Amino acid sequence: MDGRVSIRAHYERFPATLKGAFVLRGADADPHQVRIEAARIAALSGRGGEPMSVEPVTLDVAPHLDLFVPFEVPLLDLEPGWFHLELDVTIDADAGVVHPGERFVMPWPRGSMRRGSATVRRAITGGATDITIEQVECAPDAVRVTYAAPTRVALSLSADDVALPQIDEEYDDASGRGTVMTYPASKSQGRLAITARGVDRPLEIDLP
Repeated sequence: MDGRVSIRAHYERFPATLKGAFVLRGADADPHQVRIEAARIAALSGRGGEPMSVEPVTLDVAPHLDLFVPFEVPLLDLEPGWFHLELDVTIDADAGVVHPGERFVMPWPRGSMRRGSATVRRAITGGATDITIEQVECAPDAVRVTYAAPTRVALSLSADDVALPQIDEEYDDASGRGTVMTYPASKSQGRLAITARGVDRPLEIDLP
């Protein structure tokens, strides 16, 4: 957190639980006081999640030494979706929220989500930047849209007018290509709308 303390999470995923530890390490030459106020599993969609049974604790973190705070949290009550760990922490009286560790997915029911890919190569018109949607890939855990543009652009996706929460986005300056990854589309959904910031009319395509 702002260069003073590194906060990581290492864990193993089991069918019913997530088991591991938060790892705090002093990142500069000074000792720091860190208070963990609360921990939770939070949904990337902003809806759902579970509190973690990590009691509030105040820790003295020494420079360049690891301090471990173990945890074990059940997963059975989580609905399908993408999640990450979230910590409310205070470092030397400065409060903040951190997301240590890799995100993970709780799968949707087998066979309920769309699978397949389609080459699109159609432009989103009406904006200040030239954007070409190159490919749409539907997988059981995500929809991935690849685009070409001279700069990184903000894209939002919806399937049959239902917003697909974003999971991740990447852009490569050298190739001029980017990828947006969202929640998956269900088999009952048939139309994908791709909207760029600053453009009123979305590009609509049939889902593969």
